[in-house]
Amino acid sequence: MKTQIKLLLSFLFILSPFLQLQAQEVALQLYSLRNEMKVDPVKYHQLISEWGISALEGGGGYGMSDFEYAKLLNDNNLRVIGVGADYDQLTKDLTPIIDQAKKYGAKYATCYWIPHKDGPISMEEIKIATALFNAVGEELQKKGITFLYHPHGYEFAKDGKGVALDYMLKNAKNFGFNLDVFWVKMGGGDPLKIMKKYPGKFPVLHLKDRRKETPGSKDGHGDVETNVILGTGDIDIAGIIQEAKKQGTEYLSIEDESSRSVTQIPLSITFIKRELEKK
Repeated sequence: MKTQIKLLLSFLFILSPFLQLQAQEVALQLYSLRNEMKVDPVKYHQLISEWGISALEGGGGYGMSDFEYAKLLNDNNLRVIGVGADYDQLTKDLTPIIDQAKKYGAKYATCYWIPHKDGPISMEEIKIATALFNAVGEELQKKGITFLYHPHGYEFAKDGKGVALDYMLKNAKNFGFNLDVFWVKMGGGDPLKIMKKYPGKFPVLHLKDRRKETPGSKDGHGDVETNVILGTGDIDIAGIIQEAKKQGTEYLSIEDESSRSVTQIPLSITFIKRELEKK
């Protein structure tokens, strides 16, 4: 029996790094505090740390030198896990994106918007973007960076039996998705059903709840004041978190664009952690 226990403990020790990789970590998209950072970035980075968050999406330094910002992050046990990747830059030179990601040690680079005429995006534009993202993703993989696309609600124009986003999800070979559940809902999609239909495509989620009875929008625009505390709106955030646990989603990133973000974010953190603790 003792021998079996020792073997089991040894096995668990060997597996422990891999088991840790499956755990979800709560992160914060710094855009949530875009207005506050203009006033006092030091204060609000300290506040993020006090909330118990260490993983950030964003970066940029807020007017500090690279050394000063790195020190601010280090002093508050913060790290940048994802940077932005502008679509136009993707068509030109990947070096600035790679350099920024490497500067922070960020694992992910996310494109947040595909330029198109206002309204739903066309299938032609989706196909062009998908081909570009696959090419970019292949190049960034060589640098240890995972490329992600962040749907924004305009990808839900009908295409045969599905929508434009289905084409992208089915044909994403070298990139994943930073799924913003609010914008998926705004566009008319069901984020939980999408996750279940395309498992393993979502290493990062943007968790953002929507005030009940908010009208949808297929143009990628909407009232940011409809962002509410997670678990109080009309999106099944609890179900999404449980599915994220099943799929091994790495980061559950809070993005609260409302003017109430400073007071809402701590309550949203509590909600996520409570859901993560459920069996």
